[in-house]
Amino acid sequence: MIDRRAFLAASCGALLEAQPATSKPNFVFILADDLGWRDLACYGNEHHSTPHIDRLAAEGARFTHAYAASPVCSPTRASILTGRWPSRTGITDWIPGRPSPERGPLRTPATARQLKLEETTLAEALLQAGYRTACIGKWHLGGQGFLPGDQGFGLNIGGTESGSPPRSPRPYFGPFELPGLKAGEGEFLTEKLTNEAVRFIEQNRQNPFFLLLSHFTVHIPLGAPQDLVEKHRARAQGRYNPVYAAMVETLDSSVGRVLEALDRAGLSRNTAVVFFSDNGGLCFEGTSKERVTSNAPLRAGKGHLYEGGIRVPFLLRYPGAARPGATIDTPVSSVDLFPTLCEAAGLRARGADGVNLLPLLRGEPLHPRPLFWHYPHYSNQGGEPSSAIHDGDWKLIEFYHGGRRELYNLRNDSGESRNLASSQQAVVKKLSLALHQWLRHTGAPLPQSNPDADPAWPGLGLTGAEPPTPAD
Repeated sequence: MIDRRAFLAASCGALLEAQPATSKPNFVFILADDLGWRDLACYGNEHHSTPHIDRLAAEGARFTHAYAASPVCSPTRASILTGRWPSRTGITDWIPGRPSPERGPLRTPATARQLKLEETTLAEALLQAGYRTACIGKWHLGGQGFLPGDQGFGLNIGGTESGSPPRSPRPYFGPFELPGLKAGEGEFLTEKLTNEAVRFIEQNRQNPFFLLLSHFTVHIPLGAPQDLVEKHRARAQGRYNPVYAAMVETLDSSVGRVLEALDRAGLSRNTAVVFFSDNGGLCFEGTSKERVTSNAPLRAGKGHLYEGGIRVPFLLRYPGAARPGATIDTPVSSVDLFPTLCEAAGLRARGADGVNLLPLLRGEPLHPRPLFWHYPHYSNQGGEPSSAIHDGDWKLIEFYHGGRRELYNLRNDSGESRNLASSQQAVVKKLSLALHQWLRHTGAPLPQSNPDADPAWPGLGLTGAEPPTPAD
């Protein structure tokens, strides 16, 4: 059994260097589940009503090329809390992960089933700096012994090993019971979690705090108050999913209530508010292929390393640091959030894979750097084991089925419709070498050939199962 207090003192001392003391800002991090890049009005959606989130964008910075570190939830959530790539934490798929197809060409690696206690989390870092910490909502980074209370959060409401809404006949509407939260028939989960977030803000107005409000919304099964659903059903006329639109509206209402709570407590000017999604939007629900949302013009969605699966909405309101109404086009990743918030709190993160984004908020450029992804798994949305690198205008995806490579110029082709790998072999070689160096450096687990593979296994259209080698 690890002595958590001794470990925290040692690990935080090694990773975090105190900077000159200033007035400590509060942090409210609102994390949506499966929310797509185009699901908000401030990102161009014409059907979803999001006035409160739009207010957040108007009063802070809106990032147009923000990326989740994974196309599924658990790896991204771990990257946010640690600032480290999923291949380092060992969480490369949603927990507990999807098994390999028995007769498929690849045997995919198992994902870690919890965030290791040896990792220094953002909550642990801020706790050592005198912050009150709370995780309210979805956790999905481990069960008993690895819950929020074991990872630096002084308060856990609703967090379990599960990644889905509570099990009940109507998961979003009770009755259900979660840690610190009990709901009766008809009580709405999103609203209940928001109530707890508002209460935490009101109770800690005299203390610096870090609140992670981690909503289950808009994760399936879809569910929202009937009046909102009917309002959208009358408008949708087949153009969009009315239940999903109603769910987005409840998420927006939650954001509005949190902002109002900060206003009432007189904390708005000293609180950084982050809004982020853990992966791209879910295109289809289950085998029915019922449309959930569209990430167009981006390609595909959750479970894919195409842009629709990894590009996400990211808003940051930080008075005095983020210029109101700023639009930032620089590509950034979820691994950047840990060092950014540490820096804002007067701590300098050591050993994080991400970078501090505060200079971007001041209008200063970041030093150019590539972004990486490693998803060595099959997804139930049709995604295949693959890795990717995005550097400048170029993005290379390498699939582990026969070494297939796809190269896209995102500046000219954000929808990834034109594979330029055959005509831009020098670019492929350069990016492939960098990607494989990164895979080795981070200890990324790779798929292996399946000796029991069925040559006629459907859906691949490719032969061979060896992981790709760097282009030569």
